Amino acid sequence: VQLAESGGGLVQAGGSLKLSCAASGSTFSINVMGWYRQPPGKQREMVATIISGGGGSTKYADSVKGRFTISRDNAKNTMYLQMNSLKPDDTAVYYCSAKSWVRDYWGQGTQVTVSS
Repeated sequence: VQLAESGGGLVQAGGSLKLSCAASGSTFSINVMGWYRQPPGKQREMVATIISGGGGSTKYADSVKGRFTISRDNAKNTMYLQMNSLKPDDTAVYYCSAKSWVRDYWGQGTQVTVSS
C-alpha cells in the first residue's frame, strides 16, 4: 500500500485547510485509516481515524473534536481531513496512516503551519 498526502500549507489562525490522502496498491487489505500529526519537538499523536468498511466509524482526538472532520471516498481510495478553526497549536507535520492485519503504512507527511 502506498499513501500520498496533499493539501498542507500555511494558513492564518481561524482559517481552514483540507488534507487528502490517496491510497494505491493493495487497498483491499486496509482495515483502518487515520491522520496523525507531529508538532515541532513533540511525539507523533493521533488526530482522527476512520474504519474502512461498513459505516465508517470515526474517532477524534479531544483537541480537534468539533473542528476537524475525517471522511473517505472508497471509490477513489482517498481519505480526507477537513480542518476548520485552525489554531497555532495545530502546526505540525500531518501523516496519513493505513492499518492492515499485518502492518501499518505511512505517507511521507505534509506540513501544516498556522500563524497567529
